[in-house]
Amino acid sequence: MTDWKAIILGSLITAALTLALGLAIFPLFFLGPLLGGFATIYLITEGKTDGAINGALSGVIGGLIIGILSLLGLGIITAFIGLLSASLGNLAGFISALLGVLLTIVLILITGVLGAIGGVLAEANMKN
Repeated sequence: MTDWKAIILGSLITAALTLALGLAIFPLFFLGPLLGGFATIYLITEGKTDGAINGALSGVIGGLIIGILSLLGLGIITAFIGLLSASLGNLAGFISALLGVLLTIVLILITGVLGAIGGVLAEANMKN
């Protein structure tokens, strides 16, 4: 059963932790989607929880939030684009926009997979 309130709250946890950890201690950015998927499953209190699906939904929506914020200039992707576009010259605007969209898609895939893993871990923990 899908509880959209829990998924949205898990997505916000995913986005907040990933942005904070990505900017402060970059190698730990993966903890954001894991904890977001984990929190989503713990927030679903009714019915049978499908940890992988709900965790993945949380991760994908969280990745989309991160991507939108980064494209607006507030995040990890912006730092990478700034470094790469500094040496590109006249094509910097087009290439940085294209790179931003590509990195956002990759980020959505990564956060979706990590959110699913977090959801599966939470579901396994709840059964014990």
